[in-house]
Amino acid sequence: MGALPVKGDEELKQTNEIKTAIPLLDAIDIRGKDITVDALLTQRAIDAYLVGRKAHYHFTVKGNQSGLLKDLALYFQDRKEADFVEHAPPDHGRIKVRSIWITTELNEYLDFPHVGQAFVIERRSTKKKGGKTTCDIAYGITSRRHIEAKRVLKVNRDHWTIENSCHYILDWNYDEDGVRYPQAMARKTSRDCAGSPSA
Repeated sequence: MGALPVKGDEELKQTNEIKTAIPLLDAIDIRGKDITVDALLTQRAIDAYLVGRKAHYHFTVKGNQSGLLKDLALYFQDRKEADFVEHAPPDHGRIKVRSIWITTELNEYLDFPHVGQAFVIERRSTKKKGGKTTCDIAYGITSRRHIEAKRVLKVNRDHWTIENSCHYILDWNYDEDGVRYPQAMARKTSRDCAGSPSA
């Protein structure tokens, strides 16, 4: 949930992320920047807005774009050698390997505007104690046409670094995921997060 002031109204209006994304981005210079979003915001309206402001999108593709997801999964199902592999230093008792495959071959085929490249990221995590390995697959698209696989992976990782650190703090300190705040508490929490004094 997000909270934004409504023009001509003293109260804050709560609404979902899709409705708040564009007004939030209106306030900053995004020209030439990579804008990453959760799968929820992988929407044509967000695409048009970003490209119209000369920014580049980096979208995660999940079930809310089911046709797009099926196309990417089909194309990448018989992956050969990865375009780039990152071996992360051991962290929290786990060894992580991230591999990425990218393509421009789907640009004209995919039913989504301004696609520059499509990609799939495979994340393998092995616990040092016990050796159990898990594998996570993430599909995505970017409007950037000439960008190396290593850079696409970095943009993706940077998104999740921010998402995980901010979400963790909000959920741990405010139990954001488990609590329905009254509107007055939501306004206070928004001010606290923004660093302004409470009223």
